[in-house]
Amino acid sequence: MASPTETPDLRDYAELAASGGFPQPVLRLPPSERGPWLESYVDQLLTRDIETITTHRDPRLLRRYLESWALNTAGVTDHRAIYETAGIAKATGESYERLLRNLLIIDTLPAWWTNRIKRLVRGPKRYVIDPSVALAALRVGVAGLMKDGDLLGRIVDTFVMAQLRAQVAGCETRPRLYHLRQEKGQHEIDVVVEYGGGRVFAFEIKASSAPTRDDARHLAWLSAELGDRFLGGAVLHTGPRAFRLGDDIAAVPIAALWS
Repeated sequence: MASPTETPDLRDYAELAASGGFPQPVLRLPPSERGPWLESYVDQLLTRDIETITTHRDPRLLRRYLESWALNTAGVTDHRAIYETAGIAKATGESYERLLRNLLIIDTLPAWWTNRIKRLVRGPKRYVIDPSVALAALRVGVAGLMKDGDLLGRIVDTFVMAQLRAQVAGCETRPRLYHLRQEKGQHEIDVVVEYGGGRVFAFEIKASSAPTRDDARHLAWLSAELGDRFLGGAVLHTGPRAFRLGDDIAAVPIAALWS
């Protein structure tokens, strides 16, 4: 990846995430109008759009369920925690998950697995597909996002995942996206891109502008575990420069994904 000539800073990435993947007329809305537009869009999704699929739902509980997903976006969260946070039963949660998947509001990133590495967690990583929808569901704007470090990291991850998802869809080599996590969180990698023959490229995503070798330690571990099957890794960050963090690992601005 080449470093773009001009790169956003952390605030700019937050603004991009809050704009989402909507058509240009929406992207051009000033922030004071964009937030209300997105919140009304979420209202429509949870009322009129849902009615095209089923009438057997409670809009109030469905909203709480989406809020629970939004709070946990980019997280490896047990489904029971999602249901409990929303205050709904398991059967209701499973029904709402199917509904929101059918409307392309939520998705999961499956866990990567290989018999060469022990104690890998099989649970998925959960995402609200568009970060602006997650923020609208939580009624959080850019100013509020910048004050919440945990949510900011999740939204940056969700934003990056949206970019990768779109790029992979048009890739001739048909790579597959996964995440990796060992039991007890000993090693975690945000995105594993698997190509044919079991070869992988891996990404860590950081809402910081100056990643260090410590931020790449899980990528270095995976490189040592996989040997020649490891094609390389990148720590995607919010700073302006690309630089080396190891023989096959680089720190790369997030904006390089579309440069």
